Amino acid sequence: MARSKMAARRAMKNGGRRPGAPHTMAKPPRRVRPDKKDPKVPVKPQRTIENARVYDETLVAGQDPEIMEDERTDELQWCFDRSKVPHVLITTDHKPHTASIQLAEELTLSVPNSEFHPRKSDDIKKMVPKAIDFGYTCILIINEDHKVPNTLTVCHLPVGPTAVFKLTSFKMAKVIRGHGRRSHHRPEVILNRFNTRLGHQVGRVLGAVFSLDPEFKGRSVVTWHNQRDFIFFRHHRYIFKNEKRVGLQELGPRFTLKLRSIQRGTFDSKFGEYEWIHRRHQMETCRTKFFL
Repeated sequence: MARSKMAARRAMKNGGRRPGAPHTMAKPPRRVRPDKKDPKVPVKPQRTIENARVYDETLVAGQDPEIMEDERTDELQWCFDRSKVPHVLITTDHKPHTASIQLAEELTLSVPNSEFHPRKSDDIKKMVPKAIDFGYTCILIINEDHKVPNTLTVCHLPVGPTAVFKLTSFKMAKVIRGHGRRSHHRPEVILNRFNTRLGHQVGRVLGAVFSLDPEFKGRSVVTWHNQRDFIFFRHHRYIFKNEKRVGLQELGPRFTLKLRSIQRGTFDSKFGEYEWIHRRHQMETCRTKFFL
């Protein structure tokens, strides 16, 4: 009896193992994720800024009859019903530097039926009636700061609207790895994630720069992708590898836009009727509040 008590005490001191037995660590039980164990248990989605977005009463759900009626009667319906082919004039700031000229040339290659003309000393308000007389439907104006393009103005003719965007992250086609050569075919246009009433309007302003009657033979597609109010421009060519696989080849250029203002009519910085103006200190108080 005394020996058994002594053996039990020794086992307690040795962590529960017999005297002389090899020292082994007990393996903890393997934990199995509940979603792996039972496929019926739903997985909790990861929290991101997008799915934590603050509710906006102007969000458009599906085919809203009111929105569709507004779009049928707005100034850009001629482009979306394909009654006219867009004719785009691309110009720059006064005395542009190399980067602005390169961006204008890149846009000329990407936008069908577009022409680049140096602005020289003309004011935009004087250019608008001349462009209307020559049959242009849109003017793209590239402004710069410290020799770097920083603003893109999209002015639709003859009655507007006009949108001003901050321009960043410009990358030429030749510096994009594996880029392809652009063709003269009209590309398909994708407007992605413009979900609010303002977003629908901005998407139509950008979409009307291109013809919406694509030539599928060219297999090229232009994407305006909105994410957290930043609008990314990409130009690709899709390549059919086989019956099930499709590859993408980027044609360039790349740049990012952020809306600064939108106004009715053609460009008029002093007396224009602004529909929306970005006010940084009032609007950027919440990371999950988006407007497009």
